[in-house]
Amino acid sequence: MIRQYELVDRVRKYNPHTDEALLNRAYVYAMKAHGGQTRASGDPYFSHPLEVAGILTEFRLDDASIVAALLHDTIEDTDTTKDEVDRLFGTQIGRLVDGLTKLKKLDLVSKQAAQAENLRKLLLAISEDVRVLMVKLADRLHNMRTLHYVPEAKRARIAEETLDIYAPLAGRMGMQEMREELEDLAFRHLFPEAHKTITERLLTLREKSSDLIAKIESALDKKLAEYGIKAEIKGREKRPYSVWSKMERKAIAFEQLSDIFAFRVITDSTEDCYRALGIVHTTWPTVPGRFKDYISTPKQNDYRSLHTTVIGPGHQRVELQIRTEDMDQVAEYGIAAHPLYKDGTTDEDRAALTKDSRAYEWLRRTIEIIAEGDSPEEFLEHTKLELFQDQVFCFTPKGRLIAMPRGATPIDFAYEVHTDVGNSCVGCKINGRNAPLVSELKNGDEVEIIRAATKQPPAAWESLVRTGKARAAIRRATKAAVRAQYAGLGRQIVERAFERAEKAYSDDMLKLALPRLARHSVEEVMSEVGRGEMLANDVVRAVYPEVKADRPAARRTSKVPGAQAVKHGSTLRSIEPGRIEGHNGSMLPILGLRTDIAVRFAPDGGAVPGDRIVGIMTPGEGVTIYPIQSPVLAQYEDQPERWLDVRWDMDAASILRFPARLLVTCINEPGSLAYITGTIAQNDGNIDDISLVARSSDFHEITLDLGVHDLKHLNDIVRDLKRSTVISSVERVNG
Repeated sequence: MIRQYELVDRVRKYNPHTDEALLNRAYVYAMKAHGGQTRASGDPYFSHPLEVAGILTEFRLDDASIVAALLHDTIEDTDTTKDEVDRLFGTQIGRLVDGLTKLKKLDLVSKQAAQAENLRKLLLAISEDVRVLMVKLADRLHNMRTLHYVPEAKRARIAEETLDIYAPLAGRMGMQEMREELEDLAFRHLFPEAHKTITERLLTLREKSSDLIAKIESALDKKLAEYGIKAEIKGREKRPYSVWSKMERKAIAFEQLSDIFAFRVITDSTEDCYRALGIVHTTWPTVPGRFKDYISTPKQNDYRSLHTTVIGPGHQRVELQIRTEDMDQVAEYGIAAHPLYKDGTTDEDRAALTKDSRAYEWLRRTIEIIAEGDSPEEFLEHTKLELFQDQVFCFTPKGRLIAMPRGATPIDFAYEVHTDVGNSCVGCKINGRNAPLVSELKNGDEVEIIRAATKQPPAAWESLVRTGKARAAIRRATKAAVRAQYAGLGRQIVERAFERAEKAYSDDMLKLALPRLARHSVEEVMSEVGRGEMLANDVVRAVYPEVKADRPAARRTSKVPGAQAVKHGSTLRSIEPGRIEGHNGSMLPILGLRTDIAVRFAPDGGAVPGDRIVGIMTPGEGVTIYPIQSPVLAQYEDQPERWLDVRWDMDAASILRFPARLLVTCINEPGSLAYITGTIAQNDGNIDDISLVARSSDFHEITLDLGVHDLKHLNDIVRDLKRSTVISSVERVNG
């Protein structure tokens, strides 16, 4: 366990002006607060916050972060209160400790909705002060280092949570060293056999390659020195998890990996980085496609470096990372290397400096997604996409750099530029040439978005895009369009309801009645009426309370041989003519609807051109088309506002087919089924489904679902079936 003076000495080494009294006071306070509490290992509980503080000294964090680490479990696990922490250590430290306390019991491997909400809380806490994340990551790192003391049943859950959330968060904030250790510790507990195998293979390779590594380092150092470049060469071996994930991702064996060892060239200046690159490239052959310049175009976590691979000494592939000392600090410690996390920085300075941090930019964008009110599931999807995807860098025609996940399309690019650009996108040019919107973008592509006046993206785009931002924007636009369509339908229904009641209508009158309907806007009322969630008569009575309930008029029925009761005299609402699109995407030739609200035919029988038809609004589902003889319509006789007047709009040359159902009773003898199917085929009918609903020694009852062109076509089939002596009866079925 770190002693009190050792902790102070660690901080003093990088911060000579540290407040030693504050550190000592926090050390003693936390030790007394935790008292005799112990961990699963049997060690005093206070050893945990002390180790967390020790990890943060490696990142050279300010006094407030170190003190928050010492106190981070006191409010949750002891009698300490936030007010007491504020009084003894100041409101800044109190705020950090309180933020960590709220995160203590978050379960980030729970069911999706709960996980999303917990991740929201985590990121919101981080957004207030990113030092909360740094302490939380250090807390998780020490817990992972001691995970073998935890009961086995909990280990897998903690390791999975670390691999899924905390390690990617550390990487997104540029804290690569911490990310790699978290990944390896989680890997060891989740896949112990794979970890053991890869570790042993790496050890064997290290023993065989020790001379080669020294030889490569010496050759690099000598060559750079010849040109007067002062550089530090560091050989580095890939971690077991990194090796395993690359083998899994590329489906290759351990022996096929060529970049297990990498070398860092640390120079004094950016100019020396590029000079060193030129020397390396003119000395050894390069491997095509393996050069990346992250100095001129840094990663979103502020990472800057030159990457290249050459065929070096001994004909070995050598991966090089060339950068300055400052770049190396950022590569290792990420956002923790930024001066805004050092003592002496005011809250105002910290807020200003934060805006310049590319690593923090991702967090700000994610918080914007929360503010826009997406569902927890959509937020989780967006966050995980951002956490786990490698990136591709593209440019606008004016040179603005846009970073997106690999596999992103020009649609993603358009939404990254601006939501309005995405909504109005109709085409694109990649590197000056017209290209499909589904093209996969590559590093360095220049993308020009072609726009139109419309601002309604197709709903199908949602399945094409890769970024959560684009997906969320398309969903919002689609929902808004559907709301507008339902509102338009609802407005026509409401206006006709006022006409039937012989009352005047205006939006201003309805606005005054909104409190009686418990709604916030006229559009909300219209949308709910359009969806069938509110009755138009209720809107009338809200504006004119004296109007009595609209009772449906009496309806007469007449019997038609072989048909169900036919309804007469129904008051039907008609809508502007227009062809509509059905739920399966095909165009239905029906007049009476002008929106693309979901439309379907009645189940168990359908409808065919030539039938008299009506549309019934179903809450949340859209419109169902019924033939007028359907017995189901009796259920809606007391709901006249749900009836829509629709008509067929058939072209004589149409080849569309429509659903119809027949119930055939035939004699049980060989060949009867063949006759039925043959007769239907001869009449150009299509059998969609056939089932035996009843059978006896003498007769079978068979249900046939057919596709026919119109009512005459169906009648021709029925007529020819009835001509056979094996057929007892043929009836059309309407559900």
